[in-house]
Amino acid sequence: MFPAQRSQYLQPILDFPTVEQDTPISPVAYQGTLGQPATPADSLSLIEPGNEVDWIEPTYSRRAFPDHVYDRPLGDVVDTTPYEWTLLPAGPIYKSYMAGVKESRLSAHLMKITDDNWMLDGTLGGRFGVMRWGRDSATGFLAEGVQWDIEGSAQVRLDIPEEVDVRSVDFRAGTQLTWSYADNPAHRSRFGYYHLSSHLGDEFLLKNPTYPRLNYAHDLLIFGHSYYFTPKLRVYGEVGWAFYHLVADPWEFQFGVEWAPTRATGFWGEPFLAVGCHLREEVNFGGSFVVQTGWAWVGEIPGRTFRMGLHYHNGDSTQNSFYNNFEQQIGFGIWYDF
Repeated sequence: MFPAQRSQYLQPILDFPTVEQDTPISPVAYQGTLGQPATPADSLSLIEPGNEVDWIEPTYSRRAFPDHVYDRPLGDVVDTTPYEWTLLPAGPIYKSYMAGVKESRLSAHLMKITDDNWMLDGTLGGRFGVMRWGRDSATGFLAEGVQWDIEGSAQVRLDIPEEVDVRSVDFRAGTQLTWSYADNPAHRSRFGYYHLSSHLGDEFLLKNPTYPRLNYAHDLLIFGHSYYFTPKLRVYGEVGWAFYHLVADPWEFQFGVEWAPTRATGFWGEPFLAVGCHLREEVNFGGSFVVQTGWAWVGEIPGRTFRMGLHYHNGDSTQNSFYNNFEQQIGFGIWYDF
């Protein structure tokens, strides 16, 4: 009805560029469904199937994908989680010595003693954390900080052929302060006190009324230090001095090496090997040489370790009522530390 006219006041509003520009998108060849298009790194590309190009293997920057923290040396792992107080913490800072014959734990050894009977040596006890100023490790390794532990155990020997009589029992009780070093958690130390006394079994005394009863006892201060070359390989040394002792003399020394898991192993577990020496002054710094090897499982709480395997001991008796008797023990053992 009305002729079309362009208003002199209205101008079209355009929301797209009116100047032609070269598009940054260019077609490229494509080799297959899993092929990698060969394009410049600074441009986007459309895929044009049907042509042939060489496969380009993707590479990843070490800066973008660093090595897993578990594979680094312990001293290079930096954990920024703040320390805090924990009551009844889970897991230790300083692990018990696997080949330590007088450590407080749960264990049982079925063994033959040379020139003696088959014996069952059992330890009923453990070491428990009371309070910690520190943190759980972010790498799944042992806890860090300073921790107060208490321990206690009864270490009994049963004579199997003699109607499983109690031949003797040693009692141990004590407390420890354990700590790691903030600048290098591979170093760990403990300082503590423990009392140990030894007693003959009633059945044994009834059958051997002339056997001399020894009131073996001592109260020791101990200092131990361990170093982890890797999370599985540890060396340790410890010195103990008794400020009170009967039959026993003041000084004792321990040292050894362990290769065993410290992080969760899962259902299948991992192998372990432990070698340790325990030297005592009352036997002219002789004592115990122990080798244990077998299979170990670590739970979700680092330090809680269940082991089973072969046990070998050579040296003076591990029951202190017979402290100056030579024993060679060969058998099978199970151990649980927590």
